[in-house]
Amino acid sequence: MDEKLSGVKAVFLDLDGTIYLGGNLIPGALDFLSRCNEKGVRRYFLSNNSSRSVEQYVQKLAGMGIPCSAEDVLLSTHDLLSWLNKNNVTRTWAIATKGMCKMMEDAGISTRDENPQYVVLGYDTEIDYEKISTGSIHMHKGVPLVASHPDMVCPSPDGGLPDVGAYLAMLKVTTGKDPEHITGKPNPGMIMHKIEELGLHPSECAMVGDRLYTDMEMAIQAGCVSVLVLSGEATRDDLANSGKTVSVVVESVDQLLR
Repeated sequence: MDEKLSGVKAVFLDLDGTIYLGGNLIPGALDFLSRCNEKGVRRYFLSNNSSRSVEQYVQKLAGMGIPCSAEDVLLSTHDLLSWLNKNNVTRTWAIATKGMCKMMEDAGISTRDENPQYVVLGYDTEIDYEKISTGSIHMHKGVPLVASHPDMVCPSPDGGLPDVGAYLAMLKVTTGKDPEHITGKPNPGMIMHKIEELGLHPSECAMVGDRLYTDMEMAIQAGCVSVLVLSGEATRDDLANSGKTVSVVVESVDQLLR
C-alpha cells in the first residue's frame, strides 16, 4: 500500500494532530478532504477527545471550512455510552466537561449521582477539585472507575497537554485503583460497527492518525490499512522503537490520495 491508498473506499480520520493541531488546520488538510470527495472515498472523523459533544465537533469543523454531519463524527464518548448501556449503568459521577455530560444525560445517564454505579472519567478541560475529590471519595468507597480513552497527552502547537491517561495516573496514586475498563481507541469496536454498516471489509478502509498506541494499534487490530501521519505526536524514531508495522507513513494527510 502506498500514499494513493488504491482500493480504499472509506477513511477514518483522527482529528487532533491529523486534521488540525489546536485551532489550526494541518496544511493541505482541506485539499486532502476535497480529494476524498472527488475520488468517492467516504470520510469519517474519529477522536478519542471526549471534551466536546458531537454538535461541538460539527461546529468546530464547520468553522474550519469542513462541512460534516453528526453521522460523520465518531467519538470515544459513543464507545463509552455503548459500554455503559451494555452494563445497565444509569448512575454515575462524571469527571467530564459539560459537553460530554450532556451526551450522557441525553442518553439517560446521570452525571452527578450521590450513589453512583461508576465514576466516569473523560478528557475534562473544565476539571476542578470538587469533581476530582468527590470521584476519589466514591472510589475509596468501592465505586469502580471507567475511562473514555487512554491517551496520555492531547497534542497542541505548544506541546502535549494532560489528557485522560494523566488523570488516570493521578487517581491511581490517590486511590490505588485502576479503571475497570477503558473505552475508545485502540478498541477496534469503535470503527467496526461503521465498517459493517457500510458493508465494507476492513481492508477496504484506512485509519489515519498520529498515535501509535491508539490510532495505529486500532487499525492493526481491526485489519484496516494503517496510515501514520507525522504531523502530531509520533515520530519515525517512535515507530522504529515501537515494534509495530504500519501500512503507510507520511508527513501529513497532504501526501495522501494524490
